[in-house]
Amino acid sequence: MITNDQKELAHWLKSYLLRQGAQACRIGIYSGSDSSYEVRDGHIEQLQQAEENQLIGYLFVDGRYGSFSTNRLEKSELEHFFSRAIASTRLLAIDEARHLPSSERYYKGNDAFLSLHDPIIAALDPDAKLQAAFRAAAEVDRSDERIISVASAYGDNESYSYLIDSNGLEAESAASSCGLSVSVSVRGFDDARPEAYWYDQSLSWDSLQKEGIGEMALQRALMKIGQRKIQSATYPMLVDRNEVRTLLSPMMGALSGAALQQNNSFLIDKQGQKVCSDKMTLNDCPLLSRTIGARCFDREGIALESRSVFEKGILNNYYIDTYIAHKLGVEPTTGSASVLQFALGNASRETLLARIGTGVLVTGFNGGNCNSSTGNFSYGIEGFWIERGEIQYPIGEMNITGNMLSLWSQLMEVGNDPIYASSWQTPSLLFDAVDFSGF
Repeated sequence: MITNDQKELAHWLKSYLLRQGAQACRIGIYSGSDSSYEVRDGHIEQLQQAEENQLIGYLFVDGRYGSFSTNRLEKSELEHFFSRAIASTRLLAIDEARHLPSSERYYKGNDAFLSLHDPIIAALDPDAKLQAAFRAAAEVDRSDERIISVASAYGDNESYSYLIDSNGLEAESAASSCGLSVSVSVRGFDDARPEAYWYDQSLSWDSLQKEGIGEMALQRALMKIGQRKIQSATYPMLVDRNEVRTLLSPMMGALSGAALQQNNSFLIDKQGQKVCSDKMTLNDCPLLSRTIGARCFDREGIALESRSVFEKGILNNYYIDTYIAHKLGVEPTTGSASVLQFALGNASRETLLARIGTGVLVTGFNGGNCNSSTGNFSYGIEGFWIERGEIQYPIGEMNITGNMLSLWSQLMEVGNDPIYASSWQTPSLLFDAVDFSGF
């Protein structure tokens, strides 16, 4: 955690920097720990634990800007380090867009009301964490001769931050998370070696799912045996909720202020316009207690609030930090997403499958890319061929191609099954008329 001594050190450094010629500054102190335990085929493969304390100074000197970090938190060393940092900043080119945010936008206080930190995680005996990984792997029935290898992992982290600046900011946060995963590889036909995983992630130890992870990983791996290609054509596509992120990421990337400023976004000048299907309503909800990705303020200390990203297909907001806002001559929002939530439909994945009739259920993406300027994409996929609303057989070595704006305009239905083990709470999504190529 961030101690009172460290907070006092940050305030001392702020004063020191201003005395040494900085016109403005922001100080961030970050502290945290990570641990991971990996098991493969009944044997410990890796144990790792790390702790870190870091101080970052963001300096605004004579119209120039520099950021400098150190893990040495003694006054004498900081004096030497940052006197040189100020001198180095003066060597940089003038950047008139670099300013601290308006103090009116700051969050002041802590995020304790969000309940993002679980002290139990740090207090746990390391053996309890290791045994969680062993038990998850033990759920896989090794009597099945098709199994090649089983790997499991447990990991957790704690993070603390404290931010102040010369414009009146003072904010702090504390968060934790833990996760458990299992991956299984099996023998398929010929030389095929299908592999699948399953996982859970939570902010607290007590709410982490510790049973069923291994069983689900095995089930998903076995279902891949016998993958084949299908005829190249246009089909409806149902995307599993765990894989929607691959298709959502290019849309969110195109909303970033940096992409807009660099003319590297297929959503430039689209705010207020309809760019997706009526079914596409997406909100950013940062102030949800006990939720992965929740936070009170961003990396600049800006107080966050819920905002509409897309409303029935209309683009409402970009992600623009203070610097990019000055470069573009627009009002800033915030630099990145927090908790993304879709407006959910009423259908389960099974109901959506029934509505496909004939089409493809995508359960994984294997490589590919999206052009950030045009939105044109090509992704390798695997999944299942669907007929009469039922899974017929696994498919693989297929590609989908198209354009992101066209794809999201073909969103037909949104499922009622969002994942909560991620800050992007994506549900199953059903798209119409997607181009598949195989043979």
